[in-house]
Amino acid sequence: MLIKLIFDRLFSFFGLFFLCPILFIVAFLIRIKMPSGPIIFKQKRVGQHGRLFIMYKFRSMTMNHSGSSVSVQGESRITPLGAKLRKYKLDELPELWNVLIGDMSFVGPRPDVPGYADKLEGDNRRMLLLKPGITGPASLKYRNEEELLTQQENPQKYNDEVLFPDKVRINIEYLDNWSFWNDIKIIIYTILGKDL
Repeated sequence: MLIKLIFDRLFSFFGLFFLCPILFIVAFLIRIKMPSGPIIFKQKRVGQHGRLFIMYKFRSMTMNHSGSSVSVQGESRITPLGAKLRKYKLDELPELWNVLIGDMSFVGPRPDVPGYADKLEGDNRRMLLLKPGITGPASLKYRNEEELLTQQENPQKYNDEVLFPDKVRINIEYLDNWSFWNDIKIIIYTILGKDL
């Protein structure tokens, strides 16, 4: 997967360079609209081989909330600006830095908070061979995840018992059938907002 590594480092560098104006605009809007708190949200996530790393995103929530690790569309802890950033995935732009320094890839499983990796058993633990990604096949399938969770009586239970196992299945399938051109296809489909 040397070509994947080269692609990640090269295009994350150019992405950060060319998207600098957008990054500064978003940062400015967060400072104006959500003045109490940091611009960048930092959180420990599980990376390749189960190693913890710090993931960076633009902050989209209020400070000092005690919500779960599962985000549901329309919940009060997500600010109006944050909702827009999440809708257009602008909150994830700082993850380009994670790709540049090698913690993440453009394509792979979305990085989970600590605890979920412990639920992986048997062959499913092979998912930890992958670097987490900004996008991936499971991300495309569940691009409306927050909306889907709003329809559930118990969003956390639905995530743990339905979404998480299906995402693991999809990511193992991605690992077993990996190709560079499939990664390119996933990136293009993500930009176009299409499903695989």
